[in-house]
Amino acid sequence: MEEGDLAAGKSIAAELGAWLVFEDEAGQSMTPPRARTWGRIGRTPVVRVRGRGSGRVSMAGMTCYKPGERSRLICAIREYRGRKDEPKGFGWRDFRDLIVRARSQLGGPIVLVWDNVRLHLTADMREFIGVNARWLIVFQLPTYAPDLNPQEGVWSLVKRDWSHEIFV
Repeated sequence: MEEGDLAAGKSIAAELGAWLVFEDEAGQSMTPPRARTWGRIGRTPVVRVRGRGSGRVSMAGMTCYKPGERSRLICAIREYRGRKDEPKGFGWRDFRDLIVRARSQLGGPIVLVWDNVRLHLTADMREFIGVNARWLIVFQLPTYAPDLNPQEGVWSLVKRDWSHEIFV
């Protein structure tokens, strides 16, 4: 999708009375960050950290907009602790289920705007989109264009707030 096509997505959403939905994924390590600190000469500073601090959290979220409606945030979280047969992140079915949940919660058609992550481009996902074309229209963002996706800003706020909760 060209940058100008984003305006087309907005117009299509308005014509259909659809929700304009921006999707993105993010991840956060559960390992506490390492950093240098200072201490008095001869006294090693001790930084206390709660929990085991291992694993990873994957997040997928959608910011949803429609004139006359309050904006919405719909998200899914997956925790990975390194256990056998535990998925490390989201699969295409997880994205499908998130889209279906969004339609159910929003109660109407969706114009979805997302990036070119490999899982968004799988044959199964393309088939799902095709089968549901009566209520789902998808636009791909250009490669490396986080400034066009408002969901990116949500992740920075979530991670900043979350780091205070996990590592304090």
